[in-house]
Amino acid sequence: MIFSLQGIVQELTPTYAVINVQGVGYYVGISLMTSQTLTINQETFLFIQQIIREDAHLLFGFKTRSEKEMFNLLISVNGVGAVSALILLSTLALDEIASAILSRNSALIQKAKGIGAKTAERIIVDLKDKVQKFSNPEENISTLANNKVKEESLSALEVLGIPKRMSEKLADRIIKQNPEISIEELVKQILKNI
Repeated sequence: MIFSLQGIVQELTPTYAVINVQGVGYYVGISLMTSQTLTINQETFLFIQQIIREDAHLLFGFKTRSEKEMFNLLISVNGVGAVSALILLSTLALDEIASAILSRNSALIQKAKGIGAKTAERIIVDLKDKVQKFSNPEENISTLANNKVKEESLSALEVLGIPKRMSEKLADRIIKQNPEISIEELVKQILKNI
């Protein structure tokens, strides 16, 4: 398994590069993000993800380990191939992808050519617990704070005899409209709407 390549950039386009490693040219699929960091005839180092299929051995290159990790998460989703994952990585920055997944913003994910509504939803459902580390730290703090408010509110409601599954969707909707809401206010709002 090829983990990385270090060599001279022999050819460069927005979607692929040929990396010459001691006389051997490796054709490597890349995202726009990686492409913009490469310069023709300059030495580079790329993290590589090798995908072996019956009909081909494919190499995909990434300037950062984080981009490679996001690529692997994306291709782990049923219906997202390597090309779709690269297009998404070329369309949105890593933190934008993560925040779109965490905020369930399927419209933003669909901005990537070839990713439809169903695939965007599948990406959100499959990866919502796996992309926290890619998102903006400030957003993370507010997401964690919202989760704490939500959990404590749902616990309080359970004590009052209201099942969690009944109030959870309401809680999500209210928090989305008012991210700064307090536990007391959230409990009141849920009680009003049940």
